Amino acid sequence: MRKLTFPMGGVHPDDTKYARDCAIEVLPLPPVVYVSVSQHLGAPAVPCVAVGDKVKAGQVVAEPGGFISAYVHSPVSGTVKSIGPRKDIAGRPVTHIEIVVEGDEWAEGIDLSPELVPEIPTDRAAVLEKIKAAGVVGLGGATFPTHVKLNPPPESKAECLIIDGAECEPYLTSDYRIMVERPDEIVVGAAIMQMVLGGCRAVLAVEDNKPEAIEALRASVARLGYANMEVAPLKCKYPQGSEKQLIDAVLGRQTKPGALPISVGAVVQNAGTALAVYEAVQKNKPLVTNVLTVTGDCLSGEKMHNYLFRAGMTLSYIAEYAGGVPADAAKIVSGGPMMGKPIANLDAATVKGSPAILYLSEEATRRGKEGPCIRCGRCADACPMGLEPFLLNRLAKAGDIEALKENEVLNCIECGCCLYSCPAYIPLLDRIRTAKVLAKKR
Repeated sequence: MRKLTFPMGGVHPDDTKYARDCAIEVLPLPPVVYVSVSQHLGAPAVPCVAVGDKVKAGQVVAEPGGFISAYVHSPVSGTVKSIGPRKDIAGRPVTHIEIVVEGDEWAEGIDLSPELVPEIPTDRAAVLEKIKAAGVVGLGGATFPTHVKLNPPPESKAECLIIDGAECEPYLTSDYRIMVERPDEIVVGAAIMQMVLGGCRAVLAVEDNKPEAIEALRASVARLGYANMEVAPLKCKYPQGSEKQLIDAVLGRQTKPGALPISVGAVVQNAGTALAVYEAVQKNKPLVTNVLTVTGDCLSGEKMHNYLFRAGMTLSYIAEYAGGVPADAAKIVSGGPMMGKPIANLDAATVKGSPAILYLSEEATRRGKEGPCIRCGRCADACPMGLEPFLLNRLAKAGDIEALKENEVLNCIECGCCLYSCPAYIPLLDRIRTAKVLAKKR
């Protein structure tokens, strides 16, 4: 069968999926958790508990602060100790709810049993409300509230639901592990979203460097027998998991600059989001757990892990449980090496979408001394959006915001292909990111 991919740009980094064979382990509870009210794209949630309140796992502790916002739930049972600012991974002050852990008692009605519930409900409004009430957000990176994404305007029609199982970033293996270990729940979650979107076609798209995941999902689709659903292998190519590139690969449709996927009839959801939707709708379980990979080129095999964590656990707690920070780690990243963000504060708390703790050695960071641009054009060849990063870099250094906008800097998806391809070690991505921020303010 032909392997799908997008036609323009992209790179082929070594996937370095060192933790692929590490089964998901459940992290024990820490003494305290710090629950951020900004675990999603959009307005921060508003705390609805007070200091001294007793809470149970799965209980709402913060309510949506706007239309694009999400509920936040306690991941543990215990007592609220404080509510106030605490630094996130970037060192920015964000309101957190500190909860002293006093056990693991869950709120009533939450089903933690492993039994599969395959029957798909038919009340669309009720299902959307359950997804909203459970605080489900996209787990592919953007953390956009899922109930909003699954409810496009009446004039828009979803023709295809694409479940993103590409996990194209090097090192990351959390999506791979849930596809291998929990394929049935992912498929049921996809079928639920299929129903919400009006019964459109559903494609579970997985890169071909994950054959076990492809086979597990195919077996599940065949066993469960949902209509109009298939598993499609993707060619291993970065950034295959980016929405626009994935839509192009699966449907052969290009999303116009500034337009949403629904404009070409597509809705894209991550494999982890499909699992979260299953748990929300079929088990009444809010999104307070996720899987995080601990990996890196300076870790030995026995120190690689895929952990089921509770949102609010600190990164330092997870790092210490996994064996500590390796001495030769030159950089610690939340996420993958291409699009992940450097961790400025290891005492920051995990959030719903925390993907990984990645330890990179000096050699793996590509920190060569910046040289002059030799106009080789490799960055332009690699750009999946058809941009000219060398030109954007020059305009950014000159501070020419209008020219940056004219040359479509806002269409950059920040995938890092330009930086990866540059033989002169020019920090193209950093400068373009900064330029985008300035361009948005004009």
